[in-house]
Amino acid sequence: MNCKLSVNINKIATLRNARGGNLPDVLQVARDCEQFGAQGITVHPRPDQRHIRYADVLDLCKIVTTEFNIEGYPSKDFIDLVLQAKPAQATLVPDPPDAITSNAGWDTVKNADFLRETADIFHKAGIRTSIFVNPDVKMVEHAAKCGCKRVELYTEDYAKNFIHNPKKAIAPYCLAAQKAKEVGLELNAGHDLNLQNLRYFNENIPNLAEVSIGHALVCDALYYGLQNTVQMYLRCLK
Repeated sequence: MNCKLSVNINKIATLRNARGGNLPDVLQVARDCEQFGAQGITVHPRPDQRHIRYADVLDLCKIVTTEFNIEGYPSKDFIDLVLQAKPAQATLVPDPPDAITSNAGWDTVKNADFLRETADIFHKAGIRTSIFVNPDVKMVEHAAKCGCKRVELYTEDYAKNFIHNPKKAIAPYCLAAQKAKEVGLELNAGHDLNLQNLRYFNENIPNLAEVSIGHALVCDALYYGLQNTVQMYLRCLK
């Protein structure tokens, strides 16, 4: 089975918010991404609502027909939002409110009780939970003990080192992926994946279920068009 592409539409909301009004239309872009072949839509609402707003999430949950993934730090407001929206998946990310973007995975040992309690809340509501982790075998192993169904590997280091030494860059991710398989976790990945490095990553991580890509995909769409860009990313995953 091919790895699924979930398009993160945060940057679309950033562009809209820069001018005010509703251009580009976040809901229409989500519909179009699905029509063009994306198998999921991802959003990451933050407390200051500088891109995706909580109201956007509640509107999107009514119209997304593929897998809807809401990611973010599990504050009370975030948990309440996810329970109201009822997405297919909630991805727990340890970023502080002022973070520009996600920049590290969870320490699943130190935060085990908190993550377990949060995952339990979502699972009782029928929402699959994924935990954002670095490509560290220990963190993956302990994520399974937190009760999640998936982990999402944080791929910034892979993307940064890929241009210098692809084999070395992918090595820790292969080990983490193998551990995920051993402990019964499905596997997602995201952060700085793009048209240059995605195919190699997918070819070397055979149990990859889903990638979430936003920034690079939106940048590519400026040159190639959204429909063509979504299909280019899908071809990298075949």
